[in-house]
Amino acid sequence: MKAYGFTEYGNSDTQDFLDLDTPSPMPGELLIEVKASGVNPVDWKIRSGHLREFQERDMPAVLGSEVSGVVRKVGQDVDGFTEGDEVFGTVAPNSGSFAEYTLTPATATSHKPAHVSFTDASTLGVAGATAYDGVTQLGLQKGQTLLINGISGGVGVAAAQIARDLGINVVGTASPDKQELIESLGAILVPYGDGVADRIRQIMPDGVDAIFDLAGGDGLRAVVELLTDRTKLITAADPGTAEELGGHQIERDRTSRVLDAVASLVADGKLDPHVEDIIALDDAPDALAAVEKGHAKGKVVIQVG
Repeated sequence: MKAYGFTEYGNSDTQDFLDLDTPSPMPGELLIEVKASGVNPVDWKIRSGHLREFQERDMPAVLGSEVSGVVRKVGQDVDGFTEGDEVFGTVAPNSGSFAEYTLTPATATSHKPAHVSFTDASTLGVAGATAYDGVTQLGLQKGQTLLINGISGGVGVAAAQIARDLGINVVGTASPDKQELIESLGAILVPYGDGVADRIRQIMPDGVDAIFDLAGGDGLRAVVELLTDRTKLITAADPGTAEELGGHQIERDRTSRVLDAVASLVADGKLDPHVEDIIALDDAPDALAAVEKGHAKGKVVIQVG
C-alpha cells in the first residue's frame, strides 16, 4: 500500500512516501480502507520525537492519527462490525492513517452516520473527541465563560461550538486573521501577543471561569492570571507548564461513546468541523506543513479514497 510517514525522528526532512505491505488486524482490531484522514499537531509532534517517551514507533512509521473509511477485515474477538461498514475513529498503536489502509482498535471506532461525510468524520477521532472531552470535563454551567487559548485549530473550533451549545460564553486567543472564523462560531477573538491578558480583561473584567489550553508555554503563562480557580485549567498541548501553574492535562476518554456523541452533534448540525482544506495523499507534505506552521484555520484533511 502507499503511505506517507517518516524514517527517523526529526524535522520534516525525515518524512517520505512509503511502499508497505497492507497490515492485518490483530485481535480486537479492524482493517480500514482509508477514505480520509484528519491532520493534527500531534502528528508532527510524534515525528519530531516530542512524544517518544509515550509513543515509541517502529521505523518506518506512518503518520496520521484519526481516520474515516470502510472496514475491510475484522480481527478476532470483535463484535459489532462487519466488512463494508463505514466507520471513523483513531488508529491502533504503531499504525498511521496517511495511507491507503490502516488499523483501528474496535473500542476506538464507531459507525459513521449516513449523512455525515467521510471528510467531516475523519476529523472527529482526535480533534472532535478531544474538544468534547475537554469541555465536558470542565463542567461549566450555562452563562459561565471559557477561554480557549489557541482557538483557531481543529480542537479549538470544535470546543467553541460544543461550549456554545451548552450556553457557555467563549473567548479565544488567535491571530487577527482568524477573526471571521472565530466570530462565526459565536466566540470573541482576542489577538494573542503582548498585553493579551489586559485585552481580555477589557471584555471580562472579572476574568474567566475556565481555560482550555491548546497553545502551552508562554502563551499559557500570559493568560493564566485571568483564572482564579486553577483546577479549571486544562491543557491538550503542554502538561508540564499547566501543572506548574496549578492546572492539569486533559483526561481523554478514547472510547466509541465519545465518538458517537460528537458524530451526533455533526449529524444534528450543532458541530461543523470547519474543514479548511482537502488535500490529496500525493500532497501530504503540504497538509502536514500547514498544520505544523500554524497556518490552518479549522481542519486540514488528507483525502485518500
